[in-house]
Amino acid sequence: MKALLWRLASLAVTAGFVAIWQIVADFKLVSPVFLPGPDRAWAALVHGMVASNLATKLAGTIEHMLEGWLVASIAGVVLGALIGSSRFMRAYVGPTLEFLRPLPASAVIPLAIAIFGFSPAMALGVIAFGAIWPMLLSTVHGFAAVEPRLYEVARALHLSRWQVIAKIALPSALPDILAGLRLGLTVALILAVVCEMIAGLDGLGQWVLLAARYFRSPDLFAGVILLGALGFVGALALDIAERRLLVWRAPTNSP
Repeated sequence: MKALLWRLASLAVTAGFVAIWQIVADFKLVSPVFLPGPDRAWAALVHGMVASNLATKLAGTIEHMLEGWLVASIAGVVLGALIGSSRFMRAYVGPTLEFLRPLPASAVIPLAIAIFGFSPAMALGVIAFGAIWPMLLSTVHGFAAVEPRLYEVARALHLSRWQVIAKIALPSALPDILAGLRLGLTVALILAVVCEMIAGLDGLGQWVLLAARYFRSPDLFAGVILLGALGFVGALALDIAERRLLVWRAPTNSP
């Protein structure tokens, strides 16, 4: 019941925001050239999906985001597991990670363009570079925070390095890993849009940029709405996966 009330309150806040937006647009408190009402934005969204290529742009952004996120996820979790499970690796690789971590992904875009040109490979490299850090660092932290006595038990049982990772460290570090995956997906979406704008790749970033250049504000807001919906659906999917994978962490009701 309490969860239902929270959901209803959230929907009420969203409805209030849309209503205020509509009132501002109807009274032209902001020029309609720059701020269309939600009715015009929704009409542009429907028209773009049905009669234009907005659906293709949405599919392009999803493809760029997921490809970069999957590459970053695999590389980040594997490298993070290797580094986090070894005290010597953390000592030797740690300074290098701290040097590269603050480097913004946008700073490597010119380098990626010089190597790959304005191509999907450039977007893949930039997105993977930007999204890998939340996953890598959270995985390192998760593995480093494993109870030391569990490693002592693993040594007593003569478990191999990979058995220790799979049976002891990975389940313990899973909450940190999932948090990194969630943050990495958000970064991947942002960088996908940036790459589409810069390289002219087929996606919502290109759609929004062209709509802004030609002062088609309803189309611009339609693209922004889709981007928000895409981020919401991605976060919701990871939240469902996290609840299923971490069901053992659910609090039990006391008798």
